[in-house]
Amino acid sequence: MSHYTLAEGCPYARNDTTVQLRNGSGGGLVLLQDTQLIETLAHFSRERIPERTVHAKAAGAYGVFECTHDCTDITSASFLNTVGKKTDVLLRVSTVGPESGSADTTRDVHGWGMKLYTDEGNLDWVFNNTPVFFVRDPIKFPSLNRSHKRHPRTHRPDPNMFWDFHTANPEGIHQLMHLFSDRGTPASLRHMNAYSGHTYKFTKEDGSFKYIKIHIKTQQGIKNFTREEATKIAGENPDFLLEDLYEAIESGNYPVWNVYVQVMDSKDAETYKWNIFDMTKVWPHQDYPLRQIGRLTVNRNPRNYFTDIEQAAFSPSNMVPGFAPSADPMLQARMFAYPDAARYRLGTNYQTLPTNAPHAPVYCPYQRDGFMNFTTNYGSDPNYIGSSLHPTTFATSATSPSRPVASTITEHEKWVGEVSSFTTTMSEVDYEQARALWGVLGREEGHQERFVENVSLTVAKVERRELRGGVYDLFRRVDSDLGARIEAKVEGGI
Repeated sequence: MSHYTLAEGCPYARNDTTVQLRNGSGGGLVLLQDTQLIETLAHFSRERIPERTVHAKAAGAYGVFECTHDCTDITSASFLNTVGKKTDVLLRVSTVGPESGSADTTRDVHGWGMKLYTDEGNLDWVFNNTPVFFVRDPIKFPSLNRSHKRHPRTHRPDPNMFWDFHTANPEGIHQLMHLFSDRGTPASLRHMNAYSGHTYKFTKEDGSFKYIKIHIKTQQGIKNFTREEATKIAGENPDFLLEDLYEAIESGNYPVWNVYVQVMDSKDAETYKWNIFDMTKVWPHQDYPLRQIGRLTVNRNPRNYFTDIEQAAFSPSNMVPGFAPSADPMLQARMFAYPDAARYRLGTNYQTLPTNAPHAPVYCPYQRDGFMNFTTNYGSDPNYIGSSLHPTTFATSATSPSRPVASTITEHEKWVGEVSSFTTTMSEVDYEQARALWGVLGREEGHQERFVENVSLTVAKVERRELRGGVYDLFRRVDSDLGARIEAKVEGGI
């Protein structure tokens, strides 16, 4: 049993009283000297931090990543240097567009934020449950998300905005094919895959590297809802996916995912049939098969959702030696945007919050002070570079202490060109993978029909006939029959 005190430690007799100046009638005026009342009211009004602009509704848990296969031929990353080596993990799985209190079975992409607390610092994997994305130009990212959110006048999600954006930016057709299939309504977070989407690099100490894409594959089997099932459950239990993960872990039914990479030699990238830095494209497995590197097991629920999950901050800029970014423009932009969002939402010292703090030692005396500093702030250590008063040592290889850690900057991306303005353009190649996915959906009985109906029901709410026509034309570029079927349903009144 805990001994009750005020926030500054003062013991208090009880927690349910208010100090009053009484009069004869039994009423009274509340006194400003009642510290318990004032502190309780003041804290209540300040308990909320800004909600995430995207990825607000989420489930979260802790687990462990285990290296299962020898990876030393492709990376010097410490967490992958020994088969059987285990690394603590924080996992946060979210919807993207809706608010924190929304139904989590709503049709949406699902984000996969995973923090690996490695022995060389934190590595964040900020992925999605789809292998591609809606755009490949980062300047479109805010507009994409605004078009999926509430209309500025009606304050309702608006199919007119949604389809207006996507018909004007058709490079997202591959992602739309995923979103309006059954994959857009997963039945359980435990039965869902995740993908890096971006191209990353595995690097070695000698400066060599490979391009990679990461795949996280559920070992529980894929399970999705139909539109009708997802809608029904959204009304009955808007926290269904959150509850499913929590209850499974609480009962000891720990979900497991195998983790794989596709590996591409840097020279292949120069002549590959698709731009490997284009987030709207996948690498076919027949060209670059999956190679397992590890296994993820999620086995512990948070003790407190706010401190463990709501205060968690993920960024693709959080990397460790042996793991590096590519020239993917979306990745480069996200490496700024995510920590910038965290500084706004949580404060400049968000990295020292327990849920974000590395499990590895930290010595970063040039990043100190500011609001809510939770550390000793490095005492009297100099906060400028090049000090002889307290010299700083620098990282060396774990396997060869005399060798400096290799830089994550490589020369290879120079082949993509010099500095220039970039505007994304469309060609027939941008429809090839969406067309292939339409064929895959045809292998499962009724899936193509469900896809057509899922799209048609949203397009039927579009007010302008010209905009509806743009949607039909977009899907005709994938398959002429697909566009015709959507048009027939919508214009025929579904």
